[in-house]
Amino acid sequence: MAVTSPARISKTSLKQQLLQFFSATLKPLYWWYEKRVEAEVRQGPVPRHLGLILDGNRRFARELGLEPHQGHAFGVQKAYEVLEWCLELRIPTVTIWVFSTDNWGRSQTEIETLMNLFVQEARRMAQDPRIHAHKVRVKVIGRHDRFPPRVLEALEELERATAHHNGMLLNIAMGYGGREEIVDAVKRLLLEAARTGKSPEELAAELDMAHISERLYTAGVPDPDFIIRTSGEIRLSGFLLWQAAYSEYYFFDAFWPAFRKVDFLRAVRDYQKRERRFGR
Repeated sequence: MAVTSPARISKTSLKQQLLQFFSATLKPLYWWYEKRVEAEVRQGPVPRHLGLILDGNRRFARELGLEPHQGHAFGVQKAYEVLEWCLELRIPTVTIWVFSTDNWGRSQTEIETLMNLFVQEARRMAQDPRIHAHKVRVKVIGRHDRFPPRVLEALEELERATAHHNGMLLNIAMGYGGREEIVDAVKRLLLEAARTGKSPEELAAELDMAHISERLYTAGVPDPDFIIRTSGEIRLSGFLLWQAAYSEYYFFDAFWPAFRKVDFLRAVRDYQKRERRFGR
């Protein structure tokens, strides 16, 4: 029978006591710091349109010893938290990227997990009192032809349930790719020209940037001022390619489920310190 020495017991006990002590000590300090940063942020301008790339769910799950696809449930819960933070700051428009066109290449197990989550959370949001209390209008953008009927039905139900709201606009990018969005806008433009009998030469002569912008999934919405991506990846990966020409970016190392309110507030504070010149 293995015997643990008194010295080892003592060291283990001391370590646990120290951890408990520092946890109890740092918690109020963390709360105080968060409130201080929040007070600073509330004194400055907030983005009119915030883009969020929710990255790192699978790696977060691996660190917990779970199957990678199980990380998406943590990511969903974090999305609700961040949405509440955006509401507190009264950010008018938020676009979150939850599923890209490239994600269709993942395992069938993960795809099925995501489809189930989409149905579950769309129905949950359609009835969420917070969504209705804050008059959040939800719009789902992207290519949806590959989604199962049960997913499409749940998404349509969510859009109908919030269509009359006039508060924050929440764009949920699903089956989304920036290149695909631009291609779809050009296709729409060409089809409209064909229906009116306009020749390619006439269309080319009058074509300008507004013709494309007005046919994007986000038509009528201000371009994103600020885009945050978690997980340490420093790239857009196709997120709002056309719209993000003059966006400010913020790349954060932590995985999406580990993104804290103080991290969010510091990101917004960083945005407030930047001077946006739009090429001028």
